[in-house]
Amino acid sequence: MSAPPPTTLPATTLPSSSPAVVVHARGDLRIDDRPLVPPGPQDAVVEVAYGGICGSDLHYWTHGAAGESILRAPMVLGHEVVGTVAQAAADGSGPTVGTPVAVHPASPAADGVTRYPPDRPNLSPGCTYLGSAARYPHTNGAFARYSTLPSRMLRPLPAGLDLRTAAVVEPASVAWHAVSRAGEVAGRTALVVGAGPIGALAVAVLKRAGAAEIVAVDLHDHALRVAAELGATRTLNAREADAVAAVQADVVIESSGSHQGLGSAIRGAVRGGRLVMVGLLPTGDQPVPMSLAITRELELVGAFRFNDEIDEVIAALADGSLAVGPVVTHEYGLDDALDAFATARDASCSSKVLLRFGPGPR
Repeated sequence: MSAPPPTTLPATTLPSSSPAVVVHARGDLRIDDRPLVPPGPQDAVVEVAYGGICGSDLHYWTHGAAGESILRAPMVLGHEVVGTVAQAAADGSGPTVGTPVAVHPASPAADGVTRYPPDRPNLSPGCTYLGSAARYPHTNGAFARYSTLPSRMLRPLPAGLDLRTAAVVEPASVAWHAVSRAGEVAGRTALVVGAGPIGALAVAVLKRAGAAEIVAVDLHDHALRVAAELGATRTLNAREADAVAAVQADVVIESSGSHQGLGSAIRGAVRGGRLVMVGLLPTGDQPVPMSLAITRELELVGAFRFNDEIDEVIAALADGSLAVGPVVTHEYGLDDALDAFATARDASCSSKVLLRFGPGPR
């Protein structure tokens, strides 16, 4: 589906500042009025419509860190955002004013020393991500009413794809990348361990890809219901260890981000199967049954963020072949951001929680 024609709307009169969701320290989340970053020649200003709360956003709030990325100064959160171009890049790059867009939040960069496959920029050692404390100064995110972003990050949305549906483009791209790392899945049995937002979206991607059976595993009944609505043919409570091990899946997506989940994934894979690890485990050694992975000749592969899969996801959402509606369980206005984060933290009752930055549905 093609992108809508360029708009003739005049540029929005931009404010000098914008309300934003800022984490100041562990347990200290605020809505601050932040100065609008002056756009450079290759920057556009986006009027943000929706932002999805990610696990990393929650970790910065609850722990003051996400993995090894330690919060050292106040930082604007958010990398799952969609909106409308309010001011186009002065150099003519990127979409025009009025264009609805999704955001690819990565800025790949080499460091001149570390080797990585050039066709996999997600692995570049100098890569930065919106709303990340991996480096200092931190890379501010886009949870703001207006956000200044490089025009290269913006992906125009096709006509007919509404902004609320497109709000899950970024996490769906993570899931799409993970499933692509699994190889051919059509007609095969798939096991998804961890049915939070990424796992649930992996279920949707697996269904689109033609998996014959999709078994979802989680500790929470709510997450399993969402997975079933998105295409899981069977659901199991993670405590049913014997039932999980009996699945013998050709393809396993581990998205729980826990060593217990990874252990279940290894046990639930068929001999000679492939296990994709997309859930980010805590730093350090992990107690998992690697002897089984060896004797069963499992293929264990990692999946980290995504590259250009975002374009395929946008197309699949637009043509309806990727159905993701049930993954969005809650929506809050910006003024209720603290309640939104509290809800997103409770996996027993929520999946993807959206923040609405505008006055109403877009």
